[in-house]
Amino acid sequence: MKRTVAYMVLLPLCVTFSAAQTPEDAFLKGNEHYRAGRFSDAAKEYVGVVHQGYVSAPLFFNLGNASYRSGNIGGAILWYERAARLDGGDPDIEFNLRLANSKIVDRIEPVPELFLLTWIRSLSTLTSLSTTGTLLMIAWILVFGQLAVINLLGSSSWNPVFRWGILAALVVAVAFGVVFGLQVNQVSDRSEAIIITRSVTAKNSPDDQSVDAFVIHEGLKVRVSDSVGDWTRITLADGKVGWVQSGELEQI
Repeated sequence: MKRTVAYMVLLPLCVTFSAAQTPEDAFLKGNEHYRAGRFSDAAKEYVGVVHQGYVSAPLFFNLGNASYRSGNIGGAILWYERAARLDGGDPDIEFNLRLANSKIVDRIEPVPELFLLTWIRSLSTLTSLSTTGTLLMIAWILVFGQLAVINLLGSSSWNPVFRWGILAALVVAVAFGVVFGLQVNQVSDRSEAIIITRSVTAKNSPDDQSVDAFVIHEGLKVRVSDSVGDWTRITLADGKVGWVQSGELEQI
């Protein structure tokens, strides 16, 4: 596993805490538990910070590490996935997520998808959401800044240079706008979930008495599409569909 302690040190710099400092105290206590090898206790403290409304990739990364070290593979994958949605370009998050995924029981071959869809999806992992937003803002500043310069210079031999500069900045702004939109959509997407129960028997319909569809295990990522009472309809990567109890999974 990578960069456990570094993220723990960085998080207090990334989150603004209330005057009571309660979330910060919980986070620091979680760090102490982690360093002492009390990983379950560390996870509880970090979850307490999340429950108070704080969201950040470093916090989720720490939760993934604490969950992994305490043997909770489903929880580790869940938190790593949430961290990746906020900072998909981070190599340590990706490494630890791959490591946790290597521990799951199920090996499901996904249905092949169009290359274009795979390529578009990969764009969202180039940078973090905040970095993309910053670059997008800079690109638009360059566009309007050069327009202002042209307006001030009026008729000038420099105008063609600025026009090409505006065009280049506009292309960059549009590109980052597309990536930013993809990332925002990914963060807000609630259609994926992680199985958090050791073993789950999916049913053909939302009923305990219905026929068994298939058996899956902790840590598997599934897509959710519907719910009826305490049941959730899931689709596996290979296209199989079934119903499971809602408490057996958690949305990313």
